[in-house]
Amino acid sequence: MSNLSKLQQVLDSGQFTVTAEIGPPKHSSAEGIRHHAEMMQDYVDATNITDNQTAIVRMSSIAAGVHVLNSGIEPIIQMTCRDRNRIAMQSDLLGAYSLGMRNVLCLSGDHQKFGNHPTAKNVYDVDSMQLIENLRRMRDEKVFFCGEAIKEAEPQFFIGAVANPFADPFEFRVDRLEKKVNAGAQFIQTQCIFDMERFERFMEMVRERGLDQRVHILAGVTPMKSWRAASYMQNNVSGMIVPDELVERLKNAEDPKREGLDICIEQIKYIKEKIKGVHGVHIMAIAWEEVVPEIVEKSGLYPRPKVD
Repeated sequence: MSNLSKLQQVLDSGQFTVTAEIGPPKHSSAEGIRHHAEMMQDYVDATNITDNQTAIVRMSSIAAGVHVLNSGIEPIIQMTCRDRNRIAMQSDLLGAYSLGMRNVLCLSGDHQKFGNHPTAKNVYDVDSMQLIENLRRMRDEKVFFCGEAIKEAEPQFFIGAVANPFADPFEFRVDRLEKKVNAGAQFIQTQCIFDMERFERFMEMVRERGLDQRVHILAGVTPMKSWRAASYMQNNVSGMIVPDELVERLKNAEDPKREGLDICIEQIKYIKEKIKGVHGVHIMAIAWEEVVPEIVEKSGLYPRPKVD
């Protein structure tokens, strides 16, 4: 197996890239994961496997990644700092690489109080910035987090991180992104984008610092099923901006699901054609994975490029 992931090859070749997301189940059957992976197989370059998102217990990202890989699609495993100390992190990373995982997304992780084990202990032995840097050192300097040499077969991960262009204070968003790039992030997936104007301002600041030349930025998009879902995001999800006109458009639609898909397709086309410095899109069809092929096709992003 090549050390270079398909995702890295597509991004490095300058082609507009598509990633998606598969949420592992709250049980031990891989049937649903395989079904979603087989369905998306020809439509995305890689797919995220979330790591106990919203602090709710699910099948592990790495185990789910194996099922995705076996279904013909490249996984991006996630690793949160919430659940593991640095010993467990490195152990899991070595294991993941041995199983064929080549992409890893480094995250802080949602606080446990939001999940189904609110009295669990948070770990946060290292933060996401330190995780990125130490992962880069494992690969480039062939050392463990403690500085001890990795004598052979060091994991050559393609390292990803996340960015939220919408949280306040707005000016600090690009500072934080730059720190992640300096630490070693090679690709960035953003929070769901609904407010294009604010995202354009964010990308202006990114371009001013030349960060779009140093890291691959994938803009996050989410199709919404109803105006209630949009309204919930608008009012209850911190660091998320959903314009009123978008909520109204869904509210007035005869077929809200169709309208939600159309909005998502319009957003992708706008990002691709109008916003410089964006290298692809990350489609987060939360509990609606089956619409990903249609979104990709109607956005003009199908067929996907083939790499060796």
